[in-house]
Amino acid sequence: MLKGINPLLTPDLLKLLMEMGHDDALVLADANFTAMSIAAGKPVLRLPGSTMAQAVQAINSVLPLAADVDHPVAFMQVSDTESPYLSELQRDVLAYLAPEFLPGQSAEPLERFDFYDRARAAYAIVLTGERQPFGNFILRKGVIGENLRP
Repeated sequence: MLKGINPLLTPDLLKLLMEMGHDDALVLADANFTAMSIAAGKPVLRLPGSTMAQAVQAINSVLPLAADVDHPVAFMQVSDTESPYLSELQRDVLAYLAPEFLPGQSAEPLERFDFYDRARAAYAIVLTGERQPFGNFILRKGVIGENLRP
């Protein structure tokens, strides 16, 4: 254990987050997600006892969101619904992440198969114990650093 580090951030997960580069995408998936087939050889880490909200809070405590894109977060739209419909889980997670958005940024809803396509291009997948269907998110990593000097 380390001081100030959320205990859900396992050594393997911290290593993975550190290895990710600017604009790499991380899928946070519910327990129903087809992680192994979507990942196709990319890292899949498991947090089986965690909810999505717990996983997002832990990861967000160390992972900066991308500042140079309109949608630093994407989520799987519930099938047979139209935007702006959000499940309670989606509302909770997006409300938690919203303060991290810069002006003009928002979360992007993706149809299920579009979400799968985007997930295939992600750096890695974190499979949570979340049992709520359509509880899947993609976070794009930003940078931490100083402002450019002239």
